[in-house]
Amino acid sequence: MPTITDLRGPAGFLEALVDEPAPTHTGPPRAAVLFAHPHPQFGGTMHTKAVYQGTKGLTRIGCAVLRFNFRGVGRSAGTFGQGEGEKQDFAAAVDYLSAKYPGIRLWAAGFSFGSWVALEAGASDDRVSALIGIAPPVITSISGMEYTFPNTLASTKPKFFVQGEEDEVCPLSGLRAFYAKLHEPKDMVIIEGANHLFEGHAGEVGEALEGLLGDF
Repeated sequence: MPTITDLRGPAGFLEALVDEPAPTHTGPPRAAVLFAHPHPQFGGTMHTKAVYQGTKGLTRIGCAVLRFNFRGVGRSAGTFGQGEGEKQDFAAAVDYLSAKYPGIRLWAAGFSFGSWVALEAGASDDRVSALIGIAPPVITSISGMEYTFPNTLASTKPKFFVQGEEDEVCPLSGLRAFYAKLHEPKDMVIIEGANHLFEGHAGEVGEALEGLLGDF
């Protein structure tokens, strides 16, 4: 998994890795996926277990996956941007991924806070053809931040979700209500017994993404 040294956002250098498709895959990648991590102020990084396992699931179905640290996380320059800055980082990473994999489909993915960034930024970017949300914060406010999804709600792009049955931060009932408002096509996998961080269930996140997107 080569380290990326030339990805820059508005705040400066962004630390990133690219996971190439699994060796069993031949030919060009099925898609190039940008994967955003959970909230920077609550320990989220590109190495968060659910992000790592989700990435591995996507590589197993032939995708190349770029995961990166938002501004102020790890070796990435800058400080927390209250969500809007992180959307700018995501847009810069889409630019990078598009240039690295010309002619390959682009998918936007994220976990928790990162799914809000990925869904909203990806829904409004014509280069992105599919949206992937893992435990998205679809309730109005978490830890003092307001989360709204106007772009996602308006989008007709394919949307895929993975959710823990016992999520204590972003309850399943909230996602079900949100999901009902979304345009088709859409699909969702619920992981039995999993909490918000998918503790003890992180590997199932990758398996869920394989199942959702393996034939997409």
